[in-house]
Amino acid sequence: METVTLTHTAALARLGHALSDETRTRILLTLREAPAYPSDLADALGVSRQVMSNQLACLRGCGLVEAIPDGRRTWYRLADSHLAPALDDLLRLVVTVDPTCCSPDGCTCS
Repeated sequence: METVTLTHTAALARLGHALSDETRTRILLTLREAPAYPSDLADALGVSRQVMSNQLACLRGCGLVEAIPDGRRTWYRLADSHLAPALDDLLRLVVTVDPTCCSPDGCTCS
């Protein structure tokens, strides 16, 4: 088993922050399938271009996505090839969690 360092805990904290917002989570899940342009992501997720820009900036700041210039446009992809399989693993984990237990307003488990 690998020794856990402060770098590991900081990276997981950034991932947790990113996943704490539904729009950011949906962006990451979409990008695990293929890179995309922000306008296409905004249309696919039903959010404004401004919201998409803000959320992509957050994900870039967390080191989870990277911007790739393409002429006058920029497309986005996951920053690390390990992230897509990790998100797939998290999706499998989520189905084992009681969806009525925790809500965005806090934990309601007893």
